Amino acid sequence: MLKRFLKSLKYSFRGLKFAFISEQNFRIQTVIALVVIIGMIILPLQVLEIVVILIVIILVLMMEILNTALEYFTDLLKPRLHSYVYTIKDLMSAAVLVSSLGAVTVGLIIFIPYLVDFFKLCQKVNTI
Repeated sequence: MLKRFLKSLKYSFRGLKFAFISEQNFRIQTVIALVVIIGMIILPLQVLEIVVILIVIILVLMMEILNTALEYFTDLLKPRLHSYVYTIKDLMSAAVLVSSLGAVTVGLIIFIPYLVDFFKLCQKVNTI
């Protein structure tokens, strides 16, 4: 049972590696996620805010992986076999865009008050 689980983990990490190596957007989203996580560590966020940010990070990365998988699958069909291939790819791309825009919106809602307070504190320190 453990051996089977470890084998499935191996496949999962192989998939993550493939997404990271082959997909520029996945690499960009991963770097942005790391920057956001560093911001979460530096700023005094509440536990619920941290959880929400982690959920949206995971959602965006998952959507990008699903988009990649579906693109590879639809490439097997080729547009000459069905005209919906482009539509399917566009819809998956739109899903990634919507999740990314949602993540940015959530991030701004959570981070802006902390950043405003941080910059006010910096101004006070500079005037002393």
